[in-house]
Formats: sequence, structure tokens, C-alpha cells
Amino acid sequence: MKSLRIVGGSLAAYGYNSWVGRFPSAVLRQVYLRAYLGGIDHGSTVQLGCRFLNGRKIWFGKRNVINFGCLFDGRRYSVHTGDDVSIGPEATILTLGHEPQATDFADRGGDVVIGDRAWIAYQALLLPGVEIGEGAIVAARAVVTRDVEPYTIVAGNPARPIGTRNDAIDYELHFRPFLV
Repeated sequence: MKSLRIVGGSLAAYGYNSWVGRFPSAVLRQVYLRAYLGGIDHGSTVQLGCRFLNGRKIWFGKRNVINFGCLFDGRRYSVHTGDDVSIGPEATILTLGHEPQATDFADRGGDVVIGDRAWIAYQALLLPGVEIGEGAIVAARAVVTRDVEPYTIVAGNPARPIGTRNDAIDYELHFRPFLV
């Protein structure tokens, strides 16, 4: 039974990553993702070319904007986003890696949680087990190796705080493209 689920999940991932995710119809992608992901709440959009490793462990909150070319790793651990989260083009969110000191190349990982109104910029990399606080900003190409406090702006490799964001933010994302 477990092997049947693995095969089914692999086929669903292949179908989306190789075909549906590249098709220029937001409506078609949305229908597939509603069946494939752990959850995708009202108003969230996923643009062309995004890839999912085990979509059953990926949950998007309300009104998320997932830009083109992102990678979401739900192989063993999950990814949860809050509401009104913007994830920039080609961002990568990993939940699984390897223990560098293990003699047997053992796995190491953890859930990734992204708070409401967080902004993950272009080509940012979030490593396993991190939590991005509400309203936080992860700069372009930053490598996040540890938790980011709410309303903190981080940049660099490894990502370090470089500023704070106004904590009075109050917006909703309403991006509904037809083709992208």
C-alpha cells in the first residue's frame, strides 16, 4: 500500500512539474494544485514553472503570490505559508538535507514555516527547519540558515539582519494573472 502511494505521488509530481506547471493557464494549474497540494487557500496563485517535491506536504495560506520558477521541497517535512505571502521568482524552500558529520550520510531536516505578509525575494534560499516571522523580508539571493524574527529584514549568505520593516503593514495581495 505504501509503495502504491509513493508511485502515485511520484506520478502526480511528474505530471505537474513536467506538464501542467509549464502550461500557460493559471486556471488549469489551480485546478491541479487543489487536488495535488496539501492545501491552497482562496486567492493564492502559482505562476509558471514552479516545482514541487511531494506537494501533499505543501500548504499555502490565503492570497499568496508564488512567482515563476520556485521550488518547494515537501519530501519528508512540510512547508506552511501564512496569508498574503509573496515569494519571488526562483526562490527555493528546502525541508530536507544531510547531516554533514554523519558517517552514513544521514538525512537532516525540518518543517519550514512562513508567517503572514512575509516577503521572500528573488532566488532566496530557505534551508530546512527555519521559521520566517510575520512581515519579515528575505532579500534577493539570501541564504536563510536560522529563524527570522517578525518584521526583520535579512540579507546575505548566511542571511543576517540588516533592518526592520514597519510593523503597521495592512495589505492583501490580489494578483490573479490569466496566463502566467
